This record gives sequence, C-alpha cells and structure tokens, in this order.
Amino acid sequence: MTNPEWKSVGNGHLEGPIPVPDLDPSKLTVTLSKSLKPIPYPESLVFGSTMTDHMLVASFDPVTGWSAPEIKPYGPFTLDPASSCFQYATNTFEGMKAYIGPDGAPRLFRPEKNMARLARSAERLALPPFNPNALLELIKKLVAIDQRWIPNIEGYSLYIRPTIIGTRSALGVSASDHALLYVILSPTGPYFRTGPKPISLLAAAENVRSWPGGTGSHKVAGNYSPGFLPQRMAAKQGYDQILWLLRDEPEWKVTEAGAMNIFVVIGREDGDIDLITPPLDGTILPGVTRESVLAIAEAHSAGKLTLPGVSSTQRLYPQERAFTIADMDQWLADDILQEMFAVGTAVVLTPIGRVGFQDDVKKPARDLVLPLHEGGMGPVSRGMWRMIVDIQKGRFEWEGWCVHCEE
Repeated sequence: MTNPEWKSVGNGHLEGPIPVPDLDPSKLTVTLSKSLKPIPYPESLVFGSTMTDHMLVASFDPVTGWSAPEIKPYGPFTLDPASSCFQYATNTFEGMKAYIGPDGAPRLFRPEKNMARLARSAERLALPPFNPNALLELIKKLVAIDQRWIPNIEGYSLYIRPTIIGTRSALGVSASDHALLYVILSPTGPYFRTGPKPISLLAAAENVRSWPGGTGSHKVAGNYSPGFLPQRMAAKQGYDQILWLLRDEPEWKVTEAGAMNIFVVIGREDGDIDLITPPLDGTILPGVTRESVLAIAEAHSAGKLTLPGVSSTQRLYPQERAFTIADMDQWLADDILQEMFAVGTAVVLTPIGRVGFQDDVKKPARDLVLPLHEGGMGPVSRGMWRMIVDIQKGRFEWEGWCVHCEE
C-alpha cells in the first residue's frame, strides 16, 4: 500500500485519496484515574519531571483516519521498535502553559498560536494533518480535568506538551502514514533556578542550531538533541546556555539562545528605545512569547497600554532585523546596549548578564558584559515580564489572549 498524501481543505479537515475521519472532540471518551497522585510542594518541582494524573491520546491510521480521542490515566505506550519516531525522528511537539485566573478558573495563553505552529510542524515532517481547533478543545478539557495540579503561585504554572509522533512500523525511508497524538501535563516552577539573576551565554562558533532551508522555524524533535553536547560544553566553561550563531561572512549573526528567542534593548539619541530581535528568516522559531513581546512594545508606543516601570512618553521601536556579535561589541563600546533578554514559553523572560564569544575552541571565550540592573532585570525586560505574566494570570485582560478551559 502506498502512503496517501493528505491536504487541508479548510477548518483543518483532511482530503486524500479516500476521505478519512478527522479529529473529533464529540467522540471523546474520558476514563478518570481511580487513584489520584498527591500534589507535590511547588518548591520541589523540577521542570518537566512531574506529570499529572491524566493524558490525552488519539491515533491516526491511513484507512480509518483519526481514532476517537481519549482522556485516560497517565501511563506508558507500547510501540513497535521499527516505528519511524525511533528511526527517523518523525516527532513534533508544542510547549504551552495553563494558569489559574482571579476567578479560580484555568486559562491558556494564546493557545491558537501553538495549535497553528504544531500543524505547520506536522506538515513539515509529512505527518498526518489534524484539525487544530479540535485539538484545542480537547486540551481545554484535559486541563479542566487536571486543574488541581496548576500551582497558583507567582512564577508557577502547568506546562502542556502536545506531541505527534510517526508510528509507521517499517524501516523504509519514507513519510509515516501512521501517527500517535498525545498531550501530557506537568506542573512547573521557574525554568532557571537563578531567579531574577541574569543568565550567561556562550556564543560558540563551532556548532549551529539551524541553517537556511532546514527545520529551524519548526518545533521538531530533531532540532533539539544536537544542542545537548554544545550545552554541556558551555556548562563546563561556566555558562548557563548556548547563544546560537550563524555565519554570515565575515560576521557571526545572532539567532537564538538555547531554545529561546533573543531581544536586545538599544538606546536612541532621542531618548527612545530600539527593541531588536532577529528576523524570522527560516532559521528562527516563531515563538509565541516573541510575538507577544513585539505586539506589547507596539501597543506601548501607540499609547494602548503602558509597560510597568517604563514612561508612557518613552517610545519603543520593535524591530525584526539581523545583528551580529560585532554589532553587540560596538553597541557596548558606544554605551547604548542597555539590556539583553531571552523569551520562551518555559522561561517567559530571563535577563542576560554576559555573553562569551569563542570563535576558536583552543582559546578561552571573551566575555561581553551587559549593564547591571538592580534586581537583575532592566526596566524594559522587567516591565515586559510583568505585563506578560499579568495577562497570563488574568490580572490584565488584553486582546483576548487568554482562553478559559471548561470541562
């Protein structure tokens, strides 16, 4: 049997050689755990190490389509050793978070963005398509069932990991026409245990995270494991994370930090601020938090909101443009590089205190030291962090960015 080729025909529905059932929330079955786990102390949580009581599961078959989704007790899967997820990394996932709002109800932060990105990533790996709206409805039900796991403490949340893996049980080098979709939940605290203390980055030229024409703009598993060894090497030299670079003769362009997007705050002669992040050129992951920072900066400058701690008369000019390590060096020499920070779902926002540049592995890194700020964060990064967290927690309603979960 040849692998069918599917395409979306609107609203996430599938069309192929023979129409097959799409993901359908109306067919959901729920089997609740008979023995609920104890909730751990929030301070003991390590990111991604503790799972909740339940998970969501659905499978795809090229003949019968998506199975009836099921919410059931968390537990292991049984997969064929020849499954393409093991052999060819046909795996994609998302990272989202749920929070408890002032009304005591769980809410998600801009979840439609994650669903759209997951659909794009699945398409990039030639995995079966799905209805993003249907998956979001199912995730909301799962979160509502396990909402007792959401820590209602500042800096804590419930991390959500929707995942799609190829399960075609054959070693032939081809797309997987079978798939397993599942969603697991994990209560979590601050990603970095340093608290507000700025992190350090090693900008190493020996390895790259992504390249033009690759999968850097998609959230696929194969993007991550090649970074584990460089991260270990950076840690041995006393740095918290890797700053990924890309050679653009004769300079090194800044791309991402670990699995986070990067921003720099540059002072202007008129007293306003340029807020710069690398452009989405195919090598950068289009982060939801990244997009939110840009939108909030535009809203501040337009007078639609005011960043806490930033004057309403000080304009922020968000820009998506490339910059290099040499640019950063010059900005520091000119005393206009005021802040640097990284953003992402897991971390929300973290300040950066120093960047070590190492273009020769035989020589020690040379540190670019960022300005120090009281409390660790500069005014822009602190204001942006506070605004995003207030929106996520429902203390500030903005643009319908938060979606409530209901059973």
